[in-house]
Amino acid sequence: MKRNIKNLIQKEFFYYLLTLLILALIMHIDLLSDPLARFQLMEEKQNYSHPFLYSFIIYFIIFILRKIIDFIMSLFQTKED
Repeated sequence: MKRNIKNLIQKEFFYYLLTLLILALIMHIDLLSDPLARFQLMEEKQNYSHPFLYSFIIYFIIFILRKIIDFIMSLFQTKED
């Protein structure tokens, strides 16, 4: 039980980091060519938390959609004894 929870948390954390990375690359393509300039700009504007906040919002929406789809799929699966 404890191991399942740990694996679940690790899996969801991976999904969150993947969401963060994808959103960062979509919004700021210059991260691929000049990441240092992007980080210096973040430092100047003092906006460190917005990537984490926006990523969490998108991750949470995706999480809810995943759970709804899982629930719908479970309604159509036959239970085997």
